[in-house]
This record gives sequence, structure tokens and C-alpha cells, in this order.
Amino acid sequence: MNLNNVGRKLTGLASGILLSLSGAAMAADYSASFKGTDINEFINVVGKNLNKTVIVDPSVRGKVNVRSYDLLNEEQYYQFFLNVLDVYGYAVVKMDNGVLKVIKSKVAKTSSIPVVDDKNPGQGDEMVTRVVPVRNVSVRELSPLLRQLNDNAGGGNVVHYEPSNVLMLTGRASVVNRLVEIVRRVDKAGDQEVDIIHLKFASASEMVRIIDSLTKGDGKSKIPSILQPKIVADDRTNAVVISGDPKARQRVAKLIQQLDSELESTGNTRVIYLKYANAKEVSEVLKGVSSSVEGAKSKAASKSSAKSNLSIEPHEDTNSLVITAQPDVMRTLEQVINQLDIRRAQVLVEAIIVELSEGDGVNFGIQWVTEAGGTQFNNGTQVPVTAIGAGIYDAQDTTTTTTGVDSDGKPYTTTSTTSGDVSTLASALSGINGLAAGIMNSSGTFGAIIQAAANDSQSNILATPSIMTLDNQEAAFIVGEEVPVITGSSASSGNDNPFQTVERQEVGIKLKVTPQINEGDAVQLTIEQEVSQVLGSTSVDVTFAKRQVNTTILADSGQTIVIGGLLDEQVTESVSKVPWLGDIPWIGNLFKSTSSSTKKRNLMVFIKATIIRNNASIRGVSNRKYSLMRAEQLLQQEDGVALMPNTDVPVLPKFNEERVISPELRKYLEDQDDKTVQFDVRPPAESDDEHKQQSEAL
Repeated sequence: MNLNNVGRKLTGLASGILLSLSGAAMAADYSASFKGTDINEFINVVGKNLNKTVIVDPSVRGKVNVRSYDLLNEEQYYQFFLNVLDVYGYAVVKMDNGVLKVIKSKVAKTSSIPVVDDKNPGQGDEMVTRVVPVRNVSVRELSPLLRQLNDNAGGGNVVHYEPSNVLMLTGRASVVNRLVEIVRRVDKAGDQEVDIIHLKFASASEMVRIIDSLTKGDGKSKIPSILQPKIVADDRTNAVVISGDPKARQRVAKLIQQLDSELESTGNTRVIYLKYANAKEVSEVLKGVSSSVEGAKSKAASKSSAKSNLSIEPHEDTNSLVITAQPDVMRTLEQVINQLDIRRAQVLVEAIIVELSEGDGVNFGIQWVTEAGGTQFNNGTQVPVTAIGAGIYDAQDTTTTTTGVDSDGKPYTTTSTTSGDVSTLASALSGINGLAAGIMNSSGTFGAIIQAAANDSQSNILATPSIMTLDNQEAAFIVGEEVPVITGSSASSGNDNPFQTVERQEVGIKLKVTPQINEGDAVQLTIEQEVSQVLGSTSVDVTFAKRQVNTTILADSGQTIVIGGLLDEQVTESVSKVPWLGDIPWIGNLFKSTSSSTKKRNLMVFIKATIIRNNASIRGVSNRKYSLMRAEQLLQQEDGVALMPNTDVPVLPKFNEERVISPELRKYLEDQDDKTVQFDVRPPAESDDEHKQQSEAL
């Protein structure tokens, strides 16, 4: 064993014992002297004197050489302990339970060091973390400068968080407090006063443009940005807002006062081209606004002899406004124009009409006839037996026998047969639906007709009309046909000029809508939805089936809501019978006619409004609809045309695809360019006849 090392350990231990004895004698004062003492022994002695539990990292190694000539109280003694460890590259992390951990300084920033604030900032070499808000300077630009001043190798760290514009500083309390003081002083540099200069004659936006051109130049100025004034125009009050260095603000304010002078002419004329609004409509609004502005101005300038020279005229061909007005009135009108000439949002309105209906019916009836009597029912489902009997009678052939005497005096007999008229029978049989069967005995004294029918009907109708329109702009959509309807006529026998008046009525699917976009994504819709069709004709005129909804709703953009519906269910039962006989069980069915039917209908109308605010949304909607039609055509192209395999089905080009010349057409054009004019070269004509023949040949 090295005797020198043993001696150093004994010396350090003796120093520690003396320090302990001195601390016990003084009760609150410590005298620390360590020479060549192992750092672990140093930590052990200090922890014992402070009555603290200390956990030492295994990587803590070294010897301590410290000489103290002053007596230290407990707080100073603890700071002395932190200072010594800092010199040797170690740090103390104080846990919540009072336990001290001695670890390397570079890993201390990831430990559970306390987060302090202005009330308790920490002191000395204590490891702390502090969150510093910055109000006037960007933390992104400030954090690299602070990292150069921080002890990054010894556990210090500087992190910035842009969304909140705060700095998170980690390190020893003395270093962190110094960085906080630097941040506060730098942050005050951006806290500058603001001057507001109201203009009397010039335009605020034009004034800002001129001053920016003078101060900024080509953008290569060597003046720091912090010393360059910031100038903003407030068009609402026609004022210029200046912020920055006091001298820079004073220089700009003096320049503004020199430029804000009255024009030699009290009026000027400008041509303002509108981008979105209609010039004629805007001019009507501006005339109303200008009248109120001129009225207020005339009261303020009643003592002046200047006369107003205001003129607002729209030029519809270029969609522009020609305005002649005084500068202050011109500025007011320009502000109104800028707020009116904006891109208006559009609304895509999609309606869905769904109708499901089904119906069932059963008819059964027996009619019989005898020489003594019979039954006959005419309840809308049975054809009367008398009509059928009359038709059978008219359809029978008629035989006519004629007798007489010829020229020789001999008697003769002539027989002729005339075919019966089947029109009555055909008309009667046309009214029979289902099965009709008849029986009759051989003598023709008894007959019966049985009629039975069952029907079942279903329908599924789906219509999806859609239309796009501007905000607060009415739009109408119709798909259908025009049906002529007689509205008047005059065709009496005494009228020399008979006539009929006809009016055409639109039948089909109609959609009329006026959207209004409210705040946010809500849309108010005034809707007129109609679905109509021709049912048939009557003795007077045609009849129409009509389903119409008129309503005003409020819906969010892209939301599908129901605006109307109909649930209809009908059950109809009709019985015609012979009194008393028709009530007899089983046998009574021979003396009655029964008709039963059920009908159900379910009609719903849905609406969906989507706000379109930009070109990207318009392209998306158009692409979706366009691609749907193209997909249907491609599917039909794959199936081909029945019985015509060589026929091509037309298909839309891809969306936004440029139209190009087909290869066949391009080849034809190239061939036409390559061709040269061919001349018929003939020898000169020797006579007039030959010349004439050649000319005719040519």
C-alpha cells in the first residue's frame, strides 16, 4: 500500500473529525478544510454534518482539495458543498423526500430537478428548471443566443416552444437567473410605442406604399430591422400607424405631414375594375352611400364655397365603375367597393326523391241468368252479364229467306246470311280482367258467368336532381315535358269561327331553390320541390299527379335532411250481393260479387346543401359527377351493343384531359400537305376546233 495515500486519507479524516467537533461546539457554524480527501468521503462527511441522506452515483470519483478560513452557517455550508461538486463536474438533485442524489452534471437535466419561478428562483449551484414567457421577441431567434451563454456541457439546456413563445431553461440556479435577466432586457427592446397619424387629404394605403418605397428601397439596407419603423394603414379611419424606434417614428411622421397636403383640384376621377361584383348593382349601392357622405360633408363645410362634383357611372362592357369625387369621398367609396367586390360562395343543392308503392287486389263474382230471373253486379270489377249477353246476341249471324215468283211464273226461295256485329261483344269482353268462364245448359234456359282476378303491383322511383348557384341567387331546374291542356273552345253549330285555346303545362321534376349562407357553415334554403306526371285523360281533359313541397329550412353544409314525406296506406273492400241469399254460408257466394284491394305508398324528399368556397371544391364536385358518367359509359362499352359487335359506344374523355387530334385525322392532314397540284399538259392546239375540244376536256 502507498504510504502517501494512507497519509492523505488520515489527514482528510482528521480534518473531517475536526470539522465535526467544531460544528458541534459552535452549533450552527462550520469550518471546512479538505486536502487530498476522497470525494466520496467528502460527501459522507457533509451529509453527516447536514443530517442528510445522500445517494452517490457509482461514477463519482476523485479527490477534493478545499481550504476554508471562515466559519459557515448551515445554508452557506450547503452552498459550499454544491460549489465543490460543481468544480469537479457533479451536481446535487434534491428529491421530494429530502434525499440528496449526487450525479454527473451532464445527466442532471433529465432528472427530477425542481421547476422554479420568480417567487422562488433558487440560488447558487442548485439545479433548477424555469419557464420564461417572451412577449416581444421570437423565441426561435433568441434560444440559439442563450445556448452560447449556458453551460451546455455541465447540465445546462435551453429549449424554446413556438406555439406559446416561451423558453424552458435548465441548469444551475445562478446561471439560469442570469439568462432570465438577459431575456427580460432583450424582450424590452421590442416593446416600442406606437404613433397614430390621421390624414386629412391623402389616402392611408397610398401613403404607406410611398413611405415603404422610400425607407425599404431594394431590400438591401444595412439598417437593423429593429431600427426600421413599421408602418400600417388603417383604411377605416384613414390613419397611418407607426411603430419602432422613437427617432425613426419622428422622421416618418414628419414625412407624412409634408405629403398630406391638399390637392390643387378638389376632385379626381378613377376607373375601378370589379372582379366579382356586378358594376350596375354596385353603382346603385354607391350612389346611396355617397349621398349620405356628401350630406354629412356639406354640414361640416357649409362655410366653404367649394361645390361637390360627384359622379358614379357603371360601364357594363368592362364591368367597371367610373367615379369622380373628392379625395375623402373617394376613399370612402373605395372601402365600400373593396368589401362588396368579393368572391361569393356557391352552394350545391342535391335533392333526393324516393317513392315506394305496392298494391294488391282480388276480385271474385258470379252472375247467373234464367228465364225466370238472374243476378247482375256492376260494382266496377264485374262486367254485367247483360252486356255480355247483348254482345253475344249481336255477334250471331242473321239468315234471311226471300220467296217469290220468277218471270216464268215459277215460285222460288232465296236464303242469305248476314254476319253479326262483334263490336258490342268485344267492348264487353275488354272490360274483363282475369278469368271469365261461362256455362249454359243445352236448352238455353240457364247460364252463369264467373269472373275472378288477382293483381299485384310495385313501383320504385328514385330521382336525384342537383343544381349549383351563388349565395342569395335563385336557381331553377326542370326535367320533363310540356303537355298541352285545353283552356277554352268555341265549336257550336252557329259559330262560323270555331277554335280551341291550348296552354302547355310543364310536367316532370322541378327544383327551385334560393340559398343563403349564414355565419359558419349553416345554409338557409328556400325550396320549391315538385314532381308531377300525367295520369290519364277524362271526359273533360287530362289529369295530373302532383307532389309539391314549399318550405324554408336551415342545415349545415354537407348535411342531408328530410324536408317532406308521405306514408299512405289504403284498404278497400266492396261487396255486391242479393239480399238474404248472399248471406247464406257458402251458398251465398253464388249470389254476390266481392272486390278487395290494398295500397301502400311511401314518399320521401331529402335535401343536401354543400357550400363551395374555392376552385378546389368546384373541381372536386365536377370531377365526381364527371367520373360517374364516364364510369357508366365504360361499363356500357364493355358490354357492347347487342347484335352490333363492331359498334363503338361513345365515352367521355378523362376529366381535364386535353383534346388532341386523332392519329387518322393527323395522317390525313399530313397527306394533304404533301400533295401537289397536277396539271394536264397537252400539245398546243392547231385549230380552233381542237382548242375548243381541249378546253371542254379540261
